[in-house]
Amino acid sequence: MPMNKNAVIRYRYIDECLSHKHKFFTTREICDYVNEQLQMDCFDPVSLRCIQKDIKALEEEVFMVELERKERRDGKEYVHYADPAFSIFTKKLSEDEEHLLGEVLNTLGQFDGLDNFEWLDGLKQRLSVQEGRRIIQFSTNPDYLAGSNLLGSLFTAIANKQVIALTYHTFAEPDKSKTITVHPYLLKQYNNRWFLIAAAEDGYILNFALDRIDGFELLFGKKYIEPSEELEERFDDIVGVTIFKDAEVEKILLWVSDSQLPYIETKPIHGSQKIVKGGRADQLRAQYGFENGQFVELRCLINTELKQLLASFMDGVVVLTPATLHNEMRERFEKLARGYKQ
Repeated sequence: MPMNKNAVIRYRYIDECLSHKHKFFTTREICDYVNEQLQMDCFDPVSLRCIQKDIKALEEEVFMVELERKERRDGKEYVHYADPAFSIFTKKLSEDEEHLLGEVLNTLGQFDGLDNFEWLDGLKQRLSVQEGRRIIQFSTNPDYLAGSNLLGSLFTAIANKQVIALTYHTFAEPDKSKTITVHPYLLKQYNNRWFLIAAAEDGYILNFALDRIDGFELLFGKKYIEPSEELEERFDDIVGVTIFKDAEVEKILLWVSDSQLPYIETKPIHGSQKIVKGGRADQLRAQYGFENGQFVELRCLINTELKQLLASFMDGVVVLTPATLHNEMRERFEKLARGYKQ
């Protein structure tokens, strides 16, 4: 799980609650305390869901700490470190953890050669990390960015909370560049491409493929605007990176063939994916006339990436509802069929 600067700050305050010698806190009380401290540090408050994810990350992903949960007479659940003397900021690294940290830094070494990532070498030297055979590899190598070093430069702009004037072009008009002032928030990889997630001056969230960015300039006189929401939560509702303005989460019903189902079960289309079972599945089978296969439900925003993913399954997946998406996918395949008749 990526650990950014803000996450580390939250972990520090969560740790203060979990290691408190004389008091147990509920998750809500931890959230209130963290937000009080964040506001004192001039950071924006976070949601209860964010704190719940942080605690889960501390327990299962980042430090693998053992937590103790107790329900008191008031019916509330309190959470605390199982070891009262424990703190994540005093824990020493074991030999296995040092080895794992070295592997993580070697994985980040795939950014070697990009401007603004020279600090990796210094960090490896201080931790005595030995270079070895890489055992984790990104789906795309950032080497194709080496000429412009956009990835490293944008990384630094985000880390330093700097507003930028971004110059880019679209695939439709490759020779016509546009410039826009944005507040950069996140570098996200999807489908073998890197994207910059940023807010326009009006706060609207935009995404830019790095291979369509011509360059950018730092705007030192502009005040940086923090995200108005948790970006991780924003991406929970979509496939890919594109979010259309005023779009809402929709319930999508699919029919999936028996041959395609194992692939979709092991690599879900979206995190909300559920297989319809029982009497409702029987009703749908009678309604739509499918003798085999399974019905699958999604709850997400409809965007370009979702349509492209659904189309990639060809006749192994059929969109049943909503009608607008069903009709659009049908027209797409009818057009494809006409093309193959040429």
